[in-house]
Amino acid sequence: MRTPFLIIQLVILPLFTFAQVYPTPESYLCYSTSEPIEVDGVLDEEDWEKAEWSKLFVDIEGDKQPAPLFETKMKMLWDKDYLYIAAELIEPHLWSTIEERDAVIYQDNDFEVFINPNPNSHQYYEFEMNLLNTVWDLMMTKPYRDGGSYMNAWHIEGLKSAVKLYGTINDPSDIDDKWTLEIAFPWAVLAQEKPVLIYPEEGRRWRINFSRVEWQHEVVDGKYTKKIDPNTGNSFPEYNWVWSPQGEIAMHMPEQWGYIQFTENKVGDKKDIDVSETESERLYRQLFDIYRAQKNYWLKYREYAYSLDQLGWKTPFLYKGTEVIPVITKIPGGYIVSLEIPQEKKTLMVRYDSYGEVITHP
Repeated sequence: MRTPFLIIQLVILPLFTFAQVYPTPESYLCYSTSEPIEVDGVLDEEDWEKAEWSKLFVDIEGDKQPAPLFETKMKMLWDKDYLYIAAELIEPHLWSTIEERDAVIYQDNDFEVFINPNPNSHQYYEFEMNLLNTVWDLMMTKPYRDGGSYMNAWHIEGLKSAVKLYGTINDPSDIDDKWTLEIAFPWAVLAQEKPVLIYPEEGRRWRINFSRVEWQHEVVDGKYTKKIDPNTGNSFPEYNWVWSPQGEIAMHMPEQWGYIQFTENKVGDKKDIDVSETESERLYRQLFDIYRAQKNYWLKYREYAYSLDQLGWKTPFLYKGTEVIPVITKIPGGYIVSLEIPQEKKTLMVRYDSYGEVITHP
């Protein structure tokens, strides 16, 4: 959530920052299960044993910041009914306070999931849970940066989630070990927008990311509480540790989320499949550099640029070393920047409100 930061960030950016290099997103190959997963927070099924752990989470800004204090990792599986997610979070101090569903869960230490099943859509999902298994599920109409709002009353019908605590919660007198969690997201909800384009099949790719929020704490009167910055009188800012680094303190940049690719192969039946970012996916993300430059141009001139020269753009777009040139087209209310990829028979487009589309030609 954390929308105020996004507004401040937009204002303080230099007016013309070109070709800002954002981290290359992580990728994960998601295998199918051999049998349904019991969602109890305990990762003891044989299928979970076979599933590969992700890389350890990093700071949301990537290499700009030190490595997280505690390790976090996740893994994923799927079957005909659910997308399963498991995570392990090393935590020497297990504490949580929020018990009301759809409260602002990240005010506690929490685990968050961001899912965009259809890259040709503004709509995406956010899910948060704390150590008490209190959840917050919401649907975003589009990113906050473009005036998006969230549907807080929307619930994931059929959702399953569970937590296993390795230690004693809310007891500062001891040192704890970790907590693990399981989530089962039903396809009946996640695929309802466009089932034909969303439901898993061999090679299908979504955008997804995970975040862990961790607050600095102190013990007051025998209870955990957020640590106060004496200079401000407020709690210190939270840590944001993620699977795929965003490059900024901003989770609501779907173009920077990681990739999940589904395979119909059973977990344990390892396949040599390259799921890393493709050339066209990289170029699609690069179009968002123009989007950000256009935001800055508008702040200065109160209008958009309608050519790369007018924008002052100098950085080439390269497909395997061959230059491909974006075109900015004026439309009512703004612009579309489009890029033809003849090598893949695709057209990539990003609109002034960050709506993106990938069109495949026959």
